[in-house]
Amino acid sequence: MNTEATTYDKIGGDAAVGQLCDRFYELMDTVVQFKELRSMHPDDLKGSRDKLYMFLSGWFGGPDLFVEKFGHPRLRARHMPFAIGTQERDQWVACMVLAMEDVGIEESIRAKLLENFFNTADFMRNKEG
Repeated sequence: MNTEATTYDKIGGDAAVGQLCDRFYELMDTVVQFKELRSMHPDDLKGSRDKLYMFLSGWFGGPDLFVEKFGHPRLRARHMPFAIGTQERDQWVACMVLAMEDVGIEESIRAKLLENFFNTADFMRNKEG
């Protein structure tokens, strides 16, 4: 039996995942440096926020809410309709870094998450530039 705490537990569980997602979309919606990223999303960010929340819950080792509701994440396929290049990847990662800092995720956890977020965001790229 694995007794090691999950990232989900280490950052504070459901409430922390919710705060992270809230802050991420608040930053994306209000910080001008994220305007290209914001323009890829619908006017109402609630659906996007809820999907990220459900995905991160499971990805961090908590309840697998996204899979329960939508099935396998198929992240690349789900993002294929959007033109994602280096700029969009970098804006997404920068926005998440700020959100993690703002909600108080411990630095050592942020560093590991940053590596994982960057690798995942980089895999979503589907255009040059």
